[in-house]
Amino acid sequence: MDIYNKDFSGSRRSLLQAATALGLGTLALGTPGISLAAGEGGNLQSKVNAYVKAQRRKGRVKPDEATSWSIYDFTSGTKLVSINEDVPRQAASMIKPFVAQAYFYRHQAAPSRYPYSAEVESLMTSMIRHSRNQATNELIARVSSKPWSSRPKDLEQLLRSHAGNVFRDVEIVEYIPKGGRTYRNKASAHDYSRFLYAMWNDRLPGSEQMKYLLGLPNADRIRQGTHHLPDTCEVLDKTGSTAHLCGNMGIVVARGRDGKAYPYTMIGIIEKQSRPSSYGQWIRDRGNVIREVSDLTYRELRKQYNLV
Repeated sequence: MDIYNKDFSGSRRSLLQAATALGLGTLALGTPGISLAAGEGGNLQSKVNAYVKAQRRKGRVKPDEATSWSIYDFTSGTKLVSINEDVPRQAASMIKPFVAQAYFYRHQAAPSRYPYSAEVESLMTSMIRHSRNQATNELIARVSSKPWSSRPKDLEQLLRSHAGNVFRDVEIVEYIPKGGRTYRNKASAHDYSRFLYAMWNDRLPGSEQMKYLLGLPNADRIRQGTHHLPDTCEVLDKTGSTAHLCGNMGIVVARGRDGKAYPYTMIGIIEKQSRPSSYGQWIRDRGNVIREVSDLTYRELRKQYNLV
């Protein structure tokens, strides 16, 4: 089947700590339950699928654009949406949290050789919050002692050796090129979902630091610019943007009227074969498609959990 038409299917830190403690169970590392909500593909899955198809009819998602969606509800332990979830796509800057994770594996094994120093924290903040490519390349270089050109692949192999059940579809083969035109590194929406699940449940080294870094204020496509997500929602995320890729992966920590936290993942990826005639317009429009799916998700969960 042509995958380009296969859309079938308080303080910040205290809030995150409180949410992490809420009934997340003891499931295996990086392997959240994949059962969908009741109904074919689940009610939310059907709505996301219908929404994307409608955008195709309107021309907002073009024939040469493929999409992937993954939404997991931590509270119920249910995969709400799984659309093209296992298809590897360009990772763009969404690969950067994986680079940080590789460094935390090194730090865990040899903290004196790989310290989590103020300098390293600054590099990670620059890489994740500000998405600076030079900081990313510096951290890739620090993780590996292999010849320079082999270090990205060595970083990928490091991730696989420690958590192959999390980083199943990840391909890291290049530094971020000058100008940011990174097209060769890949990951699937399921990779991001498994990573976020394991991180949220503190099953990866450096999980607390990763939550902090991903939770720093930044420009996102999950809450900013949406119509229904309130400011009370915390978002831990990383965007990815190139002339062929518009994506966002993250965790939304929603608040219920009962004062409890209701976290869920929100991952949306739109990958284009050909370069758009106007990159700025294209990335804004596709970012808005992701925002609208985020709005749709929040509205559904608001009804279920009586969210703010």
